[in-house]
Amino acid sequence: MLEKKEHSYEKAVLVGLITKDQDEEKLKEYMDELEFLAYTAGATVEKRFTQKLSQPDSRTFVGSGKAEEIKTYVKENEIGTIIFDDELSPSQLKNLERELEVKILDRTNLILDIFAQRAQTSYARTQVELAQYEYLLPRLTRMWTHLERQRGGIGMRGPGETEIETDRRIIRDRISLLKEKLKTIDKQMATQRNNRGKMVRVSLVGYTNVGKSTLMNSLSKSEVFAENKLFATLDTTVRKVVIGNLPFLLTDTVGFIRKLPTQLVESFKSTLDEVREADLLIHVVDISHASFEDHIASVNQILQEIDAHRKPMIMVFNKIDDFSYEKKEEDDLTPSTRKNISLDEWKKTWMAKSKYPTVFISALTKENFPEMKKLIYDEVMKIHISRFPYNDFLFEYFEDEEDENNN
Repeated sequence: MLEKKEHSYEKAVLVGLITKDQDEEKLKEYMDELEFLAYTAGATVEKRFTQKLSQPDSRTFVGSGKAEEIKTYVKENEIGTIIFDDELSPSQLKNLERELEVKILDRTNLILDIFAQRAQTSYARTQVELAQYEYLLPRLTRMWTHLERQRGGIGMRGPGETEIETDRRIIRDRISLLKEKLKTIDKQMATQRNNRGKMVRVSLVGYTNVGKSTLMNSLSKSEVFAENKLFATLDTTVRKVVIGNLPFLLTDTVGFIRKLPTQLVESFKSTLDEVREADLLIHVVDISHASFEDHIASVNQILQEIDAHRKPMIMVFNKIDDFSYEKKEEDDLTPSTRKNISLDEWKKTWMAKSKYPTVFISALTKENFPEMKKLIYDEVMKIHISRFPYNDFLFEYFEDEEDENNN
């Protein structure tokens, strides 16, 4: 299956800006992420274009000289797609398509495309379709630019406008229909959540591609789809997990990302309801990623937006098997950077800094799993006892066979 897809990869270039709000280092991080998004969507990146501007050009996002440079490169190298790191306004999109004469995507459109590819269930597909239509509605005029190029503007204005208005009405009707459909499914899902009995609900949250699904598989001994690509999981998965003598429900949710399109946050609200209604959050972090602190901040921001930031939480720093750092020589007097911090030093920093119980693991090799399980057990038990003080199946924690084998 994968081999087939290799041949259909599109050639693309990336475009980003260094602005007063985004320095060169920050832009590089975003462009690395954009390249991974492009790869996930099915494109190979041939080149990156960056420009220093105090703010994006209102007409074409980049300056006219840079636009000309991109146009020349795209023509000479037969590039079919240009991807911009920020969301483009409808007018910027229209101007860029007219001037560069290739397919223009922005970060939002790219993420929506990945979501459309990844949506498996009817519920996820409905959510993605709604987000796509809401993105498309203000940008509808650009679909009629081919008529202007063929016949010029005169004589086309009336019918053109009528066509656009008809399309707008169809899309607005479709948006209303999809919203109604989601409301019905939301009610069903709320009923399902209420019917899950008295078990404590635990939700895995974290940036996209940090290993939540791999961790879910290890804890629940089930097979949830996991892949080293962004947004491998769109649909919420709920599994019953038993640690020691204590059963609870574990939920895997969609991964978060920086600059997440507002349309997606809106349409994926019910996926986030699982997070909102959880009793305990397990915040999974990829410690091997250079920007893991930014990822934590992005996740915390979204948790705040959905009013889930006051919940009990466990910080699980994953992928310690993939962690690397540059050890400084003793005679090297240059100032240390974050690249020179060892895992032990990070542990001290985080253990001191975090107000939440913290553990460092590898979901792949199961390193430190007994420690993490004990931590989850203790936190779940606190909630369970406070809620069901007379429950009779709770007794002293015992280590299960798997833990004993690992020790």
